[in-house]
Amino acid sequence: MAKTFGAQSTTDEVLDGVNLAGKRVLVTGVSAGLGVETARTLAAHGAFVVGAARDLTKARRATEAVHADAARGGELQLVELDLASLKSVRACADALVAAGQKFDLVIANAGVMATPKGKTADGFETQFGTNHLGHFLFVNRIASLFKPGARLVNLSSAGHRYSDVDLDDPNFERTPYTEFGAYGRSKTANILFAVEFDHRHKANGVRATAVHPGGIRTELSRHMTPEATQKLIDSINASQKGGATFQFKTIPQGAATSVWAGVVAPADAVGGRYCEDCHVAEIVDDPNFRGGVRPYALNAERAKALWAKSEEMVGERF
Repeated sequence: MAKTFGAQSTTDEVLDGVNLAGKRVLVTGVSAGLGVETARTLAAHGAFVVGAARDLTKARRATEAVHADAARGGELQLVELDLASLKSVRACADALVAAGQKFDLVIANAGVMATPKGKTADGFETQFGTNHLGHFLFVNRIASLFKPGARLVNLSSAGHRYSDVDLDDPNFERTPYTEFGAYGRSKTANILFAVEFDHRHKANGVRATAVHPGGIRTELSRHMTPEATQKLIDSINASQKGGATFQFKTIPQGAATSVWAGVVAPADAVGGRYCEDCHVAEIVDDPNFRGGVRPYALNAERAKALWAKSEEMVGERF
């Protein structure tokens, strides 16, 4: 009988009894928070983890526990990747392809949240450029390294409910900028990218999914003041439907859905879907309901359109 997990499940509970020896996993954003915990638990269960980070000095300090907990041949290798620079993305991807070592799982974990209005090195709006376009280019450039049976896990967020993507004005050149409006667009894009990647690769046995880790106190919220954080929590609790009062998850609880979707859940159950609290989320078209995924984030036609727009923006076809 399959084990059942939920919002309070931790990474080690999800992977209890799972032997990942011989598996290769790539995780982006391993310099803090969820990325470090994700790499730690995978290496502790035997996986060889390639951890990508913008600041390798910071990542080396942050991942000391990964080396300490590694078991059954588990290991961590760090590579430099700045998702806000397409030059850096291409260099990292090209080096991995040249090495030719394939992956069983790629977890696109890195990201930024609620940043002031800004631009990436290539002139894209910061959150869309970093959270979506950086990963879009990186994952597609290393797509040849996905083994048959491999999975892609994109970290999205319940924040996708703030806004759909805007394919006519992705860089807020005509639209008034709001921190969470931009965050919502990027998180919706993370889901749509998983939907289309899954559609394009499932015939070869490669599946893709998107996950919401839950609310966790990590560096992701460094641009938010305590007052802004409390205002956000109050607005969540003001939802008319959707369960108990909001509670922060621990980091091991937050990373659990990523490893559940990447390793434990049946591929056909999570492929092309959105997951939260270690289960596949319901489609909910109700602005007052706290959980679930909005229909626009799983819309196949929107996913195709976003793919085409993303190709146009990064200047490559896949």
